[in-house]
Amino acid sequence: MKFTEFVGSTNIDFMGLKKYAYVFSGILTLLGIIAIVLILLGGANLGIDLSGGTAVQLKFEKPVRIDAARSVLTKNGLEDAELQEFPEDNKLLIRLKKLITPDEPVAEPVAEKVISIFRQEFPDNTFVVDSSSEIGPTVGRKLQRDAVTAVVVSMIGIIIYIAFRFEFRFGIAAAIATFHDVIAVLGIFYILNKEINLLIITALLTLAGYSLTDTVVVFDRIREYLRMRRKDPINVIINNGINHVLCRTLVTSFTTALVLIALVIFGGEVIHDFSLALLIGVIIGTYSSIFVASPLLLLWKGKTGILKK
Repeated sequence: MKFTEFVGSTNIDFMGLKKYAYVFSGILTLLGIIAIVLILLGGANLGIDLSGGTAVQLKFEKPVRIDAARSVLTKNGLEDAELQEFPEDNKLLIRLKKLITPDEPVAEPVAEKVISIFRQEFPDNTFVVDSSSEIGPTVGRKLQRDAVTAVVVSMIGIIIYIAFRFEFRFGIAAAIATFHDVIAVLGIFYILNKEINLLIITALLTLAGYSLTDTVVVFDRIREYLRMRRKDPINVIINNGINHVLCRTLVTSFTTALVLIALVIFGGEVIHDFSLALLIGVIIGTYSSIFVASPLLLLWKGKTGILKK
């Protein structure tokens, strides 16, 4: 089957829908900004690598009921522990988060306490420590700053690349669209109360690369029409460019989404949120390359202006 048969020839007035897109994107951006503020304040659902805390994974000889494990931890003063079980391997993951507050000293290690509690409360069920890690608030704050720096540097790199590849206005539009995609996924994860950790930051940076690639394809076709039809209104040029690559964009996003859906369903607990972030990002990235990046070019010169080449 040819790609052109997937959608066929289209003549959609995408720029005529820009006002609705602005409202939708504004809501997504607002959610993302709220999520960023709460992350910096330590108020979001942060993983221990960003908030500081302890994670201990134990592998038991016999199955352990999660309610019994929670009960013994609560009895010993660890009522805020988060538990996750892996029944097929008789494993139990215990996480104790510690939210970051300014000038707070690093908490004392608690992994030994957790191990001691289970040895005392379950003497007939031996276990081994699969993994144990502790991250202090100071390290968590540094990782937060590094994560923000990584996103900002990537945005600057996008502007420089697109400005060199196309023009400065294209670079600004691509950077805004990419930033929109990143914080939109972050906002959605905040609404879903998903844990935000370094793996999710990795997914966001991966998404930035995917979104940029999709935007470049659309921009390349728009630039081609700019050279061929200099006297056409800019909104007509942009619509023609998007319609010409619409099938390619949808097919690419659809096939990528199929893989990510499989990972979300069958990939297991470890990469579930990572895959979900990428899946949401692919959908939003496809939307933004059409309804965010392209309309920004229209705003740059006005509805009937002509971009000079």
